[in-house]
Amino acid sequence: MVVGLISDTHGLVRPEVYEALQGVEMILHAGDVGGFAVLAELGTIAPVHAVSGNTDPPGEPGLVIERAFRLEGVTIHVSHGHELGRPTAERLLARYDADVIVYGHTHRPLLERSGPRLVVNPGAAGPRRFDLKPSVAKLTLANGRADAQLIWL
Repeated sequence: MVVGLISDTHGLVRPEVYEALQGVEMILHAGDVGGFAVLAELGTIAPVHAVSGNTDPPGEPGLVIERAFRLEGVTIHVSHGHELGRPTAERLLARYDADVIVYGHTHRPLLERSGPRLVVNPGAAGPRRFDLKPSVAKLTLANGRADAQLIWL
């Protein structure tokens, strides 16, 4: 199973996202969505499950604080990361017990493995900020194992 990972769209779905996430079976959005229209657009690629970020209004339709999944024998936790102040792989691994932890907030892409566990920040896919190149990620789940790759937009 291949899952698209995206975060920090801040109201913008770049045209490159469609090609980058082509063929995924599901999209997990790690917050700072920027409105329901973003979720609707991403929904044309695959079903979307999203969490709220620090810039999303409380109670925004389709958004919750965190999400948990079990897919292909792999547990996945998704949150924006701002709940930890300055999220780091170490802090996320200590707080959440999932095999894969997906977060956003920092706008900095990250793939970090700690033993069998994986922490992924797909980076920011929305308006360019902080001199960082926009990105998304793909998470591949098979036989109880997770691997991820970053995709620059």
